[in-house]
Amino acid sequence: MKKNIVNPYPDDHCFFCGKDNKKGLSLEFHWDEEEQEVSTEYLPHQCFIGQGKILHGGIQMGILDEIMGWTCYVVTKSMAVTSGLEIKFLRPVYVTGTKITAKCRVTSKGGEKVELIAELVNNNNSICTTATGTYHTLGQEKFEALIHGQ
Repeated sequence: MKKNIVNPYPDDHCFFCGKDNKKGLSLEFHWDEEEQEVSTEYLPHQCFIGQGKILHGGIQMGILDEIMGWTCYVVTKSMAVTSGLEIKFLRPVYVTGTKITAKCRVTSKGGEKVELIAELVNNNNSICTTATGTYHTLGQEKFEALIHGQ
């Protein structure tokens, strides 16, 4: 069964997950205990097309980066920063009025370092984009100082 992941931080302006950002994606993330993965669905908007009917690669990368960060949060109970990200575009993600799904899981964890794998899947259940990432968790104090430029 999937559980909604609640954002523990009052600043809700993130482009990808912030509810107060009217120009953002407003992604909602869910934890599946059985599958040990985080997922989200997104209905791509035409304003994020790169060429033709293809969802811009930067948006795809951002969704995958965001879901990896939330997966780190669920697994470690700490916010994390991206230290490395590799993307593979396997097939186009078309903006056709149908939702895409992002899924992510941890592949290894040790100390502050978390390694993950994520994917974007189209409505035909074809994997379109994959990402592997390395993230580093931060304690609450360090995270607050970082996001506020201190």
